[in-house]
Amino acid sequence: MKYVSEYRNREAAERYVEELHKITTRNWNIMEVCGGQTHSILKYGIDRLIPDAVELIHGPGCPVCVTPVGLIDKAISIASDDSVIFCSFGDMMRVPGSQRDLLSVKAAGGDVRMVYSPLDAVRIANENPEREVVFFAVGFETTAPVTAAAVLRADALGLSNFSMLAAHVLVPPAIEAVLSSPGCRIQGFLAAGHVCSVMGYTEYEPLAEKYKVPIVVTGFEPLDILEGLHMCVTQLEKGTYRVENQYHRSVTRGGNQDAVALINRVFRPSDRKWRGIGEIPGSGLEFTEDYSSFDASVRFGVEEMSVEEPSECISGLVLTGERKPDQCPAFGEACTPQHPLGAPMVSTEGACAAYFRYRRTT
Repeated sequence: MKYVSEYRNREAAERYVEELHKITTRNWNIMEVCGGQTHSILKYGIDRLIPDAVELIHGPGCPVCVTPVGLIDKAISIASDDSVIFCSFGDMMRVPGSQRDLLSVKAAGGDVRMVYSPLDAVRIANENPEREVVFFAVGFETTAPVTAAAVLRADALGLSNFSMLAAHVLVPPAIEAVLSSPGCRIQGFLAAGHVCSVMGYTEYEPLAEKYKVPIVVTGFEPLDILEGLHMCVTQLEKGTYRVENQYHRSVTRGGNQDAVALINRVFRPSDRKWRGIGEIPGSGLEFTEDYSSFDASVRFGVEEMSVEEPSECISGLVLTGERKPDQCPAFGEACTPQHPLGAPMVSTEGACAAYFRYRRTT
């Protein structure tokens, strides 16, 4: 397939691997931010091809994975209301809350619907004026512009029966939280190319300077990741620390300003809890005052709901790179994709799901 097979070329991959072995002279710890990158690394065995001295550490790069239990419980509470049509992306359906998940609510008779776009939820609200329609807005900056567009569309249609449970999270504050944590051993980052295609990468430049770490904006195909690693290791070996863009076919330094303007019109930064990690200042998006009427947590009185994270799940340690998924005592036994203890095992971009799917016997 054109524009895919080119980035999976075996000969080119072998050349990058050979060069990585040539330039690596000491141990380096590099975190790939995005769960999509983690899946590619495991699927194509990139972690086994690169030098042993280069350790790939999996980051918190999955918005489904970092959605806290308390927010899932809010979604379940709203979805259990008989007056509500609750709309969500499919990968949120089986993410466990403190007692059950959205799929269980649907099985018990709740009107829970899988949609492919928040605009689908707007259409459903327009077609069902007698019902409350709520969209579970989960994602990084990548999906936030479409969420904002859906709010503007609902506002233009005058839909008083439409609202959103906002759960968007922002990547740069999470990277800073990782870098500022005690005992952090990350020396370089592969940043998420899809996020930067929207936001650009100017927000990463102060982080690279402050923490003296190279950050390479990287795509998701095998050659993208190998080139990103080569660029990052080259900087580490030279002792430089700047932001570089490997994913230039999709990313510019300034990003998509129209998309950013949409986000800033509807949302503003807010403190946000991350599953297993805790609250990260300025790492979420909440509605601006002009669009606060679309806030489902206020409309349904669940804004104060809070629960403890399950003690048997070490997702926080996995999401911050302190543990690998297969170092969890529950991995593959008490915790499987069919019966997950935490979101990283059930999300399509979760690190635990990647380890389970691509498990190796040798």
